[in-house]
Amino acid sequence: MTKLAVLCFLLLQTGVEGFKISNIVFNHFNGGSLIHEVITERAILNVTLQVCRALALSEGKTFSFPPQPFSAGAVAAACDASKSTKSFIDTIERIQKSNHQVDKDYVLSPSHHCDDESIAAGQFLITLGLTAVKASNKQQNFVLATSILGEILHTLQDFYSHTNWVEIGNTFPNSNLIKTNADVGKIADITRPTCRSCDGKDCRNNILEDILKEQILTSGYFSLNPFSTKPAGKCSHGGSFDRTKGIEPTGGINKDSIDSEHGHLHNQAANLAIAATSELLEDVRSAAGDKAFLQMMGLFKGRALCFCVDTTGSMGDDIDAVRTVTSSIIDSKVGTEDEPSIYILIPFNDPEFGPLLQTTDPEVFKSYINSLTPNGGGDAPEMSLSGLQLALTGAPPNSEIFVFTDAAAKDEHLKNTVLALIEQTKSVVNFMITDVFGLRRRRQADNNQQQQSVRMSRAGGQLYRDLAQASGGQAVEVTKGQLLEAINILTESTSSSLVSLLQASRNPGKSENFTFVVDDTVKNLTIYITGTSVDFSLISPSGVIQNIANTTGSSIISYQSVGNLQTVQLQTEGGLWELQILSTSPYSVKVVGESPIDFLFKFIKESDSPFGGFDVIDNRPTAGGNASLLVTLIGSDVATVSEVMLVESSGSGQVNGTVEAQGGGTFIIHFDRIPSVEFVVLAKGQNNNGVSRASSGIFQRQSATSLRASGLTVTADDLNTVLEPGTPRSVSFSVMTTGEGGSFTIRATNDQGFTLSFPSSLQLDPGISANGTMSITAPADTPSGTGVTLTIEAVAPGGADSNYDVLRLTVLSKVTDFTPPVCQLLSLQSNCSDNCSRSTWELSVQVTDAENGTDVDSVSLREGSGTLNISTAADKTTLVSYVASCCSPDVQLVAVDQVGNVEICSYSVRANVTQALTTSPVTTSNVTTSPVTTSNVTTSNVTTSNVTTSNVTTSPVTTAVTASSTRVDFSVSLCFGFSVLSFLLHSLRL
Repeated sequence: MTKLAVLCFLLLQTGVEGFKISNIVFNHFNGGSLIHEVITERAILNVTLQVCRALALSEGKTFSFPPQPFSAGAVAAACDASKSTKSFIDTIERIQKSNHQVDKDYVLSPSHHCDDESIAAGQFLITLGLTAVKASNKQQNFVLATSILGEILHTLQDFYSHTNWVEIGNTFPNSNLIKTNADVGKIADITRPTCRSCDGKDCRNNILEDILKEQILTSGYFSLNPFSTKPAGKCSHGGSFDRTKGIEPTGGINKDSIDSEHGHLHNQAANLAIAATSELLEDVRSAAGDKAFLQMMGLFKGRALCFCVDTTGSMGDDIDAVRTVTSSIIDSKVGTEDEPSIYILIPFNDPEFGPLLQTTDPEVFKSYINSLTPNGGGDAPEMSLSGLQLALTGAPPNSEIFVFTDAAAKDEHLKNTVLALIEQTKSVVNFMITDVFGLRRRRQADNNQQQQSVRMSRAGGQLYRDLAQASGGQAVEVTKGQLLEAINILTESTSSSLVSLLQASRNPGKSENFTFVVDDTVKNLTIYITGTSVDFSLISPSGVIQNIANTTGSSIISYQSVGNLQTVQLQTEGGLWELQILSTSPYSVKVVGESPIDFLFKFIKESDSPFGGFDVIDNRPTAGGNASLLVTLIGSDVATVSEVMLVESSGSGQVNGTVEAQGGGTFIIHFDRIPSVEFVVLAKGQNNNGVSRASSGIFQRQSATSLRASGLTVTADDLNTVLEPGTPRSVSFSVMTTGEGGSFTIRATNDQGFTLSFPSSLQLDPGISANGTMSITAPADTPSGTGVTLTIEAVAPGGADSNYDVLRLTVLSKVTDFTPPVCQLLSLQSNCSDNCSRSTWELSVQVTDAENGTDVDSVSLREGSGTLNISTAADKTTLVSYVASCCSPDVQLVAVDQVGNVEICSYSVRANVTQALTTSPVTTSNVTTSPVTTSNVTTSNVTTSNVTTSNVTTSPVTTAVTASSTRVDFSVSLCFGFSVLSFLLHSLRL
């Protein structure tokens, strides 16, 4: 019954009248039509709300839906995860970008658009991608999973606008499209005519009557080639780009927009696309589990906590400090809104690094930390950048990563790779460096080696400082005795709503005045200063002056200094602050606070797709020319961006942009040039929502990550993200330069240590692309779902310029199990009476996979407030027993096998069948199941030897919730009428 209510809710949201049409820069439809990006976002918000509702009810909490039209911020708030609004929006935009990219990368692929009657081929792409999404989720490779998800959603959505599914009378999604080898319907034979020519511009009746009557599936043929042909009698796609639409039969049948040949059916097709997208997301949700689904979507309460720890023998004191800090963070944050969403640990030394250990269980993370053992010695440099590379690819985007070491990097050749990953992920990296003189507590052979070690340490320290600056982090240099105090300072705030107001570095150092604006939404305002011999003076908006010699007063709450780190916590006072730094030594300064108002940004360029629009630049923007930036403002419905600047990270230069509002909190910023050195993005704006009389409502936010432009363009072929174990995979790439030609160095790395081969150099002429091919091979025993991040870099002669491309691939073994588990009802008993609170009911279910299946992986409770017991027998049969109060008459079990095939089994006890349910034997007329086989089944047939049992108890659901759920049938009838209810019952197999 709950699944019925859920789908009812999802379909209710698809009404076009209720949706706000987002003005997205990718839009190649307009005039009030729903585009792929909007369809995708609406389905994501709908399903996410249902997941959050289910989790809230399972914990005995109430849940309230936000008002429509839904927004990402409102959904995050309803899910009690407002602080992760930024990562939620970032994930939605990643899925949308991947969806949009299909029109660019696969514009002439019929299967990717279900064109040319390639419907079965489209189904294959959808189901193969769905398998990859589920496998990636199982390995917690959520970024890769969401990228693949966007791609397959495009094909799924195109089915409803490019085929005649709507025209033949279907009003609900084709569920078999997301099931491998399932029958999607009868597809027209290549020789069968499907269309007649349109009557002028009127194409309403161009599909032949026999095709409609026999419900034969067809889709339009499409080509950009002016000399193209199509099979005789076939429909064309139509539209301004299709060169087949003038071939008999003329016209088209697409419903991409309201101006299309079948635009009169655009709304119906868009509704079905939203419902079908929701259905696929529900399948992903069922395979992953509710909490993992929210993680995939970037909805979590706190940021990831990620430690990279040097485990060499001299690191014993450091590891002890990490243990202490871990325990402190866990004890203080668990159960709060800042509880870390995931815990990640990467050990490294020489020559080993990894593996990446991750968990959502704080106690498990403690056990990981406690298992670290300092061991070994040898040469001082360690594999610190290899460990950091693994952290950057394994942690969620926008994470904060802490690297603990007392040695330089042995793998400094990875510097550019790490910089590329920092720019891609926008994660903050803090280096906690001990033994600042560069001498490990080990014996050196002679004084010359000691001097060499000191020189190496200075170079290594600068490398860490460069990487920290690029990420917006700190390079903290302390003694081992000071480490605990320093890390405690930096880990005090792990909030997901941390924003940067100012960040700058100076090397060589110089005295300089910095200003920053604090608005009314900012709290926990903190200044971090790193460097030796750095003095400061601070002027508050009210004119109070304080300096390093006077750190007690009305502006400063607290001041701490340890090693080369100074931390100043300020009273939150709105207005313009001035910070004067007095130093001739290198330093960095960073001002942060907590606020819901923040921004996302991406460089974009005009698309070379025939559909126009803009494409996101995934690497460095091109130097020497103009540029555009897409800015998304979050945290306020009334705030607006007024200024955006590209500010030099190590200087005072800046480039001002021209702001164009796009609506819905989206802005396009145009720049006539990009700085030739590292820069950050600084946005200023106005927020008039609840500001105080003393405040102007002006705010400023700055990107933590430093960026750089390049005269090089590196583009890798990302058309296939699947890597089969043991089989080499070729990846083609191209490099182009706007500068001088010559021999350009090529480097490639991956975070899993898979075998790579690639050309060491390419000869380039200015403005002409040079092509290369590399090969990557995953070992034959690599687990399915393992993610690998491949970074390809091109470096100009002399090393003055470089650029990169980053590919995320998933290892996927061939899947032969396409059959979901089967639920078999063994018994159902009830003593339900008029007083439901004093009576109970119980059932016993056997869950099995097919004979040649991959076995049952999990059985979980989707709906129900009773106690679930799961037992695994020696023959791998899963036995489920469930006991609940009669006030909670419904239960829904989610059974998943090892490759992600899902079966949802629903059972119900209702007042009008209570008497029948108390009799024996049980028949299918007494219960609602999906599916259920009850003939000749008794509990005596079940083998119970060698059974391990786990108990799962959910919190009680209130009587009010139960009463609401019992009204589902009536409300659904009112919402949809008899035909809709019939479809829902049929599609849910109830």
